[in-house]
Amino acid sequence: MERKKFLRTLGAGAAFAITFPCLGSCSKYSEIEGNIVVQPTDVDFTIDLNSPEAAKLMINGGFILVKSSAILKSTDVVVVRNLEGELVAATQICSHEQYDQVRFVNQDGGIFYCDVHGSRFSQTGIPLNEIPNSTSKALKIYNTALEGSILRVFE
Repeated sequence: MERKKFLRTLGAGAAFAITFPCLGSCSKYSEIEGNIVVQPTDVDFTIDLNSPEAAKLMINGGFILVKSSAILKSTDVVVVRNLEGELVAATQICSHEQYDQVRFVNQDGGIFYCDVHGSRFSQTGIPLNEIPNSTSKALKIYNTALEGSILRVFE
């Protein structure tokens, strides 16, 4: 083999050897903080609003994240005391690409927002934006019932 041909072959092979392992770790998913997860099912839990974990729900616009994972059941819910003082709960799983990054933000009267691709949702789950990297699918909103200081979140 000629030296020039050998060096060209080596160069392409070395470039492939260096580039190939990076493809997995350099994807768009590694740049985004959050996980792609499955939408929780059979959501039904309670929160004691007097507990330290629920302290942020004492103020309008405050929210908490309820994340747990059991063998057969997972819960990824954002619970909010909206700007009007009502308790609202939604999935943390964005309907666009299933990232667990939905949060409540004090914009436009209070909205659910996924910072991965900028998807915005009303407090009833309706998509609010028509940007290319967002969604037209509704965000899952859960039922809430307050009895004394115990908030139940359920489907």
